[in-house]
Amino acid sequence: MDSSEQRVPDRSKGRGNPVKDAMQSYLKTLGEGSRATVDHVLGEFLAERGVESYDDLDRDCCRRYGEYLSDETESDDRELSGRTAHRYYAYVRAFLSFCVREGKLDTNPAKQNDVDEFLPGIDSQVDRQFWTADQRETLIRHFDRQVDSALELPQAPPSIRLERYRLRALVAVLGLTGARGAELFSKPRDDRRNGITWADVNLEGNTLTVRGKVKRTHPDPFQDVQLPDRAASKLEKYYTVADPPTDEWPVFPTNHYPSKRKALESEFSKARVDTMLKRALIDELLREHEVLPPAISTNGARSVLQRISADLAPLYECIEYDSDENVYLKPHGARRGLGHELIRKGHTTIAQKSLRHGSPDVTEQSYQDVKTSETAKQVGDILEDGSGE
Repeated sequence: MDSSEQRVPDRSKGRGNPVKDAMQSYLKTLGEGSRATVDHVLGEFLAERGVESYDDLDRDCCRRYGEYLSDETESDDRELSGRTAHRYYAYVRAFLSFCVREGKLDTNPAKQNDVDEFLPGIDSQVDRQFWTADQRETLIRHFDRQVDSALELPQAPPSIRLERYRLRALVAVLGLTGARGAELFSKPRDDRRNGITWADVNLEGNTLTVRGKVKRTHPDPFQDVQLPDRAASKLEKYYTVADPPTDEWPVFPTNHYPSKRKALESEFSKARVDTMLKRALIDELLREHEVLPPAISTNGARSVLQRISADLAPLYECIEYDSDENVYLKPHGARRGLGHELIRKGHTTIAQKSLRHGSPDVTEQSYQDVKTSETAKQVGDILEDGSGE
């Protein structure tokens, strides 16, 4: 091409996805050792950002990808450190430079000023905290006893009894289903994620229906989460005690009074709510008028588990809590703990299905530390067996 000619980007949508075709061409230029990793990163980038043509590859697309890599809820399956997030972004930037060289793009949007400002610090470390099987069972057994003690105390207020059933169901669902916190609870500043309702619970089919971790434009964002019998039975008993007035009622409603009052005020005037609260408690009013309370938020769930950890740490040796070091049983630790246990016991395929990873590669990458630890143990056993020869 003559240097005086203006390079015209190919922006034709045509059939298929021309950007994916370019990605395959780019991968052929890479060494075999890095090809698989770059393939996974670029494939995820195109899918998460909904890229269908070169018109979609702009500054905003790259900036949102930087936000995605920094978001602990959205990127938690991969558990990216700051250094890894920067490396993934560099893979995307290199691919877009290839597109410029091939005449598909005028400029590289990943190189524009400020598009990567949302990437985490290069030295930031990922939090790999996870619930051990001992911690999970200790939590569930503790709240089993809490529920039983409430039943044995007829003078206990109904609200105390309900809260104990709620907490037991919450830790059982987190610990046994592998669902993400953002799928179970409401997420601030995301109007798509309002928490699961009782309509999403299928006790007979042993499933929960959640909005999965998929791009906004996905035609079917809802996924079924496996619900083992132990978790289902605790949800069923909780449902009986909660007796929701409608199946659209959140499974885990918030206990935040201002949020519940705001829900009432959205239905009635502030003055009328003031009058109504003189004759009944706010929970009674919500139920009477079938005004849906907000679900507990992801931040609220973290606060609940932080409080549980603080209360139980003095009672059980396996429960850790340190407010200064931000150590407590975190919601995503339950999901990661389930994956750890299944893979440690040799059930990688079941782990992939339970965690709803898109491919076995994602599961393998997310839990490589488990595989490596098991390999180290096996090598140690082999060497120890041969030490006397």
